Amino acid sequence: MFFEMIAVIVAGFAGAGLALILAKASGGRLPRWLIPVAAGAAMIAMAIFNEYDWYPRTVAGLPEGVEVVVTAEESALWRPWTLVAPFTSRFIAVDTQSLRALPGAGEGAAPLRVIDIFAFARWQPTRALRVAVDCAGGRRADIGPEVAITDQGLTGATFRPMGADDPVVAATCAL
Repeated sequence: MFFEMIAVIVAGFAGAGLALILAKASGGRLPRWLIPVAAGAAMIAMAIFNEYDWYPRTVAGLPEGVEVVVTAEESALWRPWTLVAPFTSRFIAVDTQSLRALPGAGEGAAPLRVIDIFAFARWQPTRALRVAVDCAGGRRADIGPEVAITDQGLTGATFRPMGADDPVVAATCAL
């Protein structure tokens, strides 16, 4: 966030400098108000560029084995350009290298898969979470401090029905 603010300020100086050069080159025929308008326009353009560039830049920085499974696009009336082209403001990625199989909870139960997922959101810290996925039942459970992983499976986990089409369940079960 700090570097993006610096980039916006630098863009403002660059826009003002370009307008000043154009005003001098035209022999003073351009109005003086053009300099602050150019600075403001450059700052707005840089802020818009940073919004649209956040997702591809963040995905490019992910380590090998971390795959994006869900993206969420956003648009708002107070940002009219997003009504034409929404930008990705958050996404969920799974760490395929963290996948491991566990026995099912109970006699004859289907095996479970445990995987790490990461929730990324613009202007927010990344959240890491370990989840257990029941591929046969299309269920998922968050693994927190109250959940114990044993040789028999999980104890204390609360599974939520998600369906086989849930992106995290589908990505985990496809591995």
